[in-house]
Amino acid sequence: MRAVVVGAVGSTEVLINSLIASPDWDLVLVVTVPTELHGRHSDIVDLAELTKTAGAALHFTARTNDEQTLGAVRRAAADYIFVVGWSQLCGPEFLALNPGRVVGYHPAALPRLRGRAVIPWTILLEEKITAGSLFWLGEGTDDGDLIAQEFFHVAQDETAASLYDRHMRALDTMLARVLPQLADGLQPRIPQDERYATYAAKRTPAEGLISWASGAREIDRLVRAVGRPYPGAFSYLGDEKLTLWNTVPVSGDGRHHALPGQIVQCDERSFVIQTGDGLLKVDDWELEGPSLLRIHAILGR
Repeated sequence: MRAVVVGAVGSTEVLINSLIASPDWDLVLVVTVPTELHGRHSDIVDLAELTKTAGAALHFTARTNDEQTLGAVRRAAADYIFVVGWSQLCGPEFLALNPGRVVGYHPAALPRLRGRAVIPWTILLEEKITAGSLFWLGEGTDDGDLIAQEFFHVAQDETAASLYDRHMRALDTMLARVLPQLADGLQPRIPQDERYATYAAKRTPAEGLISWASGAREIDRLVRAVGRPYPGAFSYLGDEKLTLWNTVPVSGDGRHHALPGQIVQCDERSFVIQTGDGLLKVDDWELEGPSLLRIHAILGR
């Protein structure tokens, strides 16, 4: 079977490796973003070398639905098009290139959490169970019939990085089942139940700004949700941006009297900040400036 892949991130890489490993599939074209647009994705993957390994053609595009991209996909004459790890919608002309045979992947238990920034929203909403979903792309937002789902629990201390990795494993597991099915002519189509549909709005890096009046657990949840590979939760020390990568709510002994956002304790590896309802320990961070020296200066040490 001939395949075209459209994507630019970790899930795209998982898909390409699965196609390379499958004796039933021939990857003929990879469509991805050019190097100058890599800033579009926090988790961008340069697919040039992997595409070369697969023996496929490579097409760079800034727009899925422009005529050059449509022409490249059309000439590839694929049996299936896989749109995995791609932030742009595929318009009617794109979907018409291979009607009913365009496959997408979504890191949520569809129909729940259709839309954008799904991994951060999964943590922010404290979802207990999630899934990776392979589905048939249509003209709506992540509402096509399901091909397969791989469910798993979400840990209380889940981070964006750990959840991202678990979705990559879920996708790999599903592809091992689904690629042979598609190659054999099977096309599972399970309608989504609209009664359970919810929608996740786009998030921007600016929404990682910490409100120290919030509680320690709420701030910790934000840090975990928007951490690596995403831009991170942040605050400021004076004019210097402070990005927090790992935090732990800690129980205080009542000896610190401080306003939310004040640093109350510091050692050579970490520091503690007062929040709206308790203390938060920070042990992985980046500061625009001479980091720990600046923090000691704030404390007057």
